[in-house]
Amino acid sequence: MRIALGISYLGTAYDGWQSQPNGRTVQDHLQRALGQFMASAAPQVLCAGRTDAGVHGLMQVAHFDTAIERTDASWVRGTNRYLPTDVAVQWARHVPAAFHARACAVSRRYSYVVLESAVRPSIDAHRVGWVFKPLDLSAMQTAAQCLAGEHDFSSFRAAQCQALSPVKTLQPIAISRHGAYWRFDFEGSAFLHHMIRNIMGCLIAVGQGTRPPGWMREVLAARSRAVAAPTFSADGLYFLGPRYAPQWDLPDAVASFDWLPH
Repeated sequence: MRIALGISYLGTAYDGWQSQPNGRTVQDHLQRALGQFMASAAPQVLCAGRTDAGVHGLMQVAHFDTAIERTDASWVRGTNRYLPTDVAVQWARHVPAAFHARACAVSRRYSYVVLESAVRPSIDAHRVGWVFKPLDLSAMQTAAQCLAGEHDFSSFRAAQCQALSPVKTLQPIAISRHGAYWRFDFEGSAFLHHMIRNIMGCLIAVGQGTRPPGWMREVLAARSRAVAAPTFSADGLYFLGPRYAPQWDLPDAVASFDWLPH
């Protein structure tokens, strides 16, 4: 049978999602926990969207196959017993064999949270990005408009990106301020390696006035990473989770989403 899981994690202590020889990734911890709960060989889990080191996940979705029968609630409680405190399975569902966490996702959602403050974050350290110069909402919104739709995002692609094509479809970026916090919401068909963090670097440059809003269109058209701003910090980036067709009947969000400043 195939089991789908919704997983949340604080990414600070981990080398990203994808399994590594050092074992310090979210996938490695999840697979070990499942193996301990199942008292068998650890299953291979496949996720909806890999996250980099330091990036957080509010509803990563993964699936695995097993012959062991457990209730959905048992998969949650039993697996969490063996996970670190900063990683937790939020839900489990039995799904048809045709379900695939990555291939069935119709879009993926991220939020980036930035603290605008003269003083660096303390309680929020590693959970928010940080700027000490004021940001201009109107300038950033104008700059972001050209990114909506289907484009070649090579200018925002990391050199080590393994995607077959740089062409992706991005929904309009929503930018809002909540007290001292800024929130940037992204949704797209898929994302290139470091794509959001590279876009954020450019948006921050525009917001702080070091670049005009029209510069973003020039960066996009150049299709060259060399012309864009430096990659912004991973600290404030959250994977909100994938969207699936209603036929799969999977949760669309989890309660921990409310942690993000509103």
